Amino acid sequence: MTDRPASPLTRAGSFFTRARSFLSRNRLRVTFIAILLLSAALVASAASNDELSTASEAEVPNAPETDGHTVVTESGRAGTITAYTPDGEVMYYNNTRTKYFDADPLEDDPMTVEYAATDTIHTEGPTCSDPPCAKNVIERVDLETGEVEVVYKRYDYKETAGEWHDSTRINETHVAIADIVDDQVFVVNTETEVIEWLWDAQSDFPVEEGGHYPEDWAHINDVEYIDEGQHEGRIMASLRNQDQVVFLDPDEGLVEDWTLGSEDDYEIQYEQHNPDYIPESQGGPAIVVADSENGRVQEFQREDGEWNRTWQWEDDRIQWPRDADRLPNGNTLIADSHGNRVIEVDESGEIVWEVESTLPYEAERLETGAESEDGQSAAELGLESRTNDGGSGGSTGGSGNSGLVFNPFEFLGDLLAEHLPHRVYNAMLFVSPIWMGSTEFAAIGTALLTGMTWAGLELRWLLHDAGVRFRLPVYRRNE
Repeated sequence: MTDRPASPLTRAGSFFTRARSFLSRNRLRVTFIAILLLSAALVASAASNDELSTASEAEVPNAPETDGHTVVTESGRAGTITAYTPDGEVMYYNNTRTKYFDADPLEDDPMTVEYAATDTIHTEGPTCSDPPCAKNVIERVDLETGEVEVVYKRYDYKETAGEWHDSTRINETHVAIADIVDDQVFVVNTETEVIEWLWDAQSDFPVEEGGHYPEDWAHINDVEYIDEGQHEGRIMASLRNQDQVVFLDPDEGLVEDWTLGSEDDYEIQYEQHNPDYIPESQGGPAIVVADSENGRVQEFQREDGEWNRTWQWEDDRIQWPRDADRLPNGNTLIADSHGNRVIEVDESGEIVWEVESTLPYEAERLETGAESEDGQSAAELGLESRTNDGGSGGSTGGSGNSGLVFNPFEFLGDLLAEHLPHRVYNAMLFVSPIWMGSTEFAAIGTALLTGMTWAGLELRWLLHDAGVRFRLPVYRRNE
């Protein structure tokens, strides 16, 4: 029996089916091209419109006028230390170190600043057998003359989690240092370079908790010497990866019942930075702290043997704050790292001063003393909290609203910022250019997904046209 040739109607139907399939493919291709072009245009626009840079002194933006001098340090895209005059002009700028961290004015000379900084070492040598490594320094700069003096330095064997983020001066010869490298707090005599006291976090905390041991386990990012009140002579330290602020007695070690926070209790704080102690004479004991991964600044008051939250502040832009100082006038100075700004908020929670910065770590108003030295507690001032009920810190960096009534990339970016884990989203912001925000992440993600889908369909169509068919390894036999 021979097969009969297909009828003209059958051949016509087959032709139209193929034509319809071809047209459908082209429509999909046009759609894919449109999505890719739109994504590329949004990203290119954000990159070209970005005007914020602190990579050189000429690019640093001026600040508004304010009372006193202000110092801002950066530790990410550009390692810088910048000092502003009360008129808002740049009076000092330095970017010779890879990263700059905590900075404090000297008690008797606010125009001399002592800070912690790190240099990345890329060449192998006696102090670096496996580059990159780190050179950690405590330096002192006279802002009026520009003269820099190295107070104390140490070479460390690694770069990642190989830094000193903070130091605090105890007296003319002794400094306490927060050592992320070895998960320690130590006091060194800077004249003899002899370490005279040391606390190792492993003596009181299990290595199974916190960060990855031994790579970046405790991440001790702050240390403060308490020189008055019931904790006089003790040291307060911040264990970022344990979500805890602890008090250390030079003779007895950890003062356990004064610890603020606990492991993974993110309702209290989540990988905090730079807590400041406010003593009884200023309305304390209280702690002002940048609650970084929760995107807020908050304060806790010691009451009836426990810490109670008495104040918090956030707005719809704040993202990963890493420093907050209570000023003598009742305002709070905040370094909002991924909000790319340093701001001062008044007692009602309104922003009264602001300067842009690519990735600020620390901000100091020099004439007001180190950190929150002369500031009062929120309870003493009667501060009212300001919270952002909208949840996430929103889209930071990037182009924001492009003028469209509905921007699908902005909508997807808001979902991304809201639902991604805080650490993941902040890590993305940390490694990306400053103009990148949630909208740009959504655009790039959409473009990648579109490109992969298009490539997969083109491969499928190619195999289909070549007569290649695939069958599941398990199927039902028709009987």
